[in-house]
Amino acid sequence: MNNLPHDLLALSLLVFVLGLKHGFDADHLATIDGLTRFNSRRNRALARYCGVLFSLGHGVVVVAIALAVSLLAHKWQTPEWLEAFGAWTSIAFLAALGLLNIQAVIRAHPAEMVRPIGLKGRFLGRLAEAATPGLIALVGALFALSFDTISQAALFALTATQFGGWRDALLLGLLFMLGMLVTDGINGLWISRLILRADQIALIASRVMSLVVASLSLLVAGFGLAKLTWPALEAWSAGKELLFGGTVVFVVASSFGLAVRLTRSPAIKPAAIK
Repeated sequence: MNNLPHDLLALSLLVFVLGLKHGFDADHLATIDGLTRFNSRRNRALARYCGVLFSLGHGVVVVAIALAVSLLAHKWQTPEWLEAFGAWTSIAFLAALGLLNIQAVIRAHPAEMVRPIGLKGRFLGRLAEAATPGLIALVGALFALSFDTISQAALFALTATQFGGWRDALLLGLLFMLGMLVTDGINGLWISRLILRADQIALIASRVMSLVVASLSLLVAGFGLAKLTWPALEAWSAGKELLFGGTVVFVVASSFGLAVRLTRSPAIKPAAIK
């Protein structure tokens, strides 16, 4: 938290970028993929909005956490271990997700699309087949009840209290949700488009996104580990959170744009697929 900007405008921009980046989380992508695929067989109109609904549910919980923390800030101080524990937890999850998704690309049959792999989604049970807007939003809300999301919301909410209290925490929570809405919403629309195709281009596009997300997960995990073990790197990177977050979002968004362009290309007849 000490490295977060102490200017409200800069902090707001950083939180929005963190929301964009959070929306590209492999767990988000995998769960939205599953919900979109399930609903595409039952209600194609709803399938296109699975990403938006998931993100709305997730964002509501983030906003609630930010408000609660800001209101209790004068009674509660952030434990010293919170940031370190959160960093190690994030590194472990990112590394696991990166390796699992690379493995998914390697093991995928040449004639099938690669589906992103998540960890949290494995505990959804029957909610993995949510078929109403309310249940899809509930899935997103349940995803927010995890240590990484709660700690992140708590940290930027506590920082916001220096600017005026709960109103600024509310603003940051809404900006974080807006960032997620952008990336998760676009992801849901793209997956619904991809599902309708069964050609070579769709197969390539799914592999592009899976490899990019997996590779970035491993790179971010490696960079986080290096900062924790190398004080000089930690000192050098201090204050550059917006630059690093923006770079990650740019790389994933560019890859996503390439994947979208591929899916807009003329369809290749199934006979051409080997």
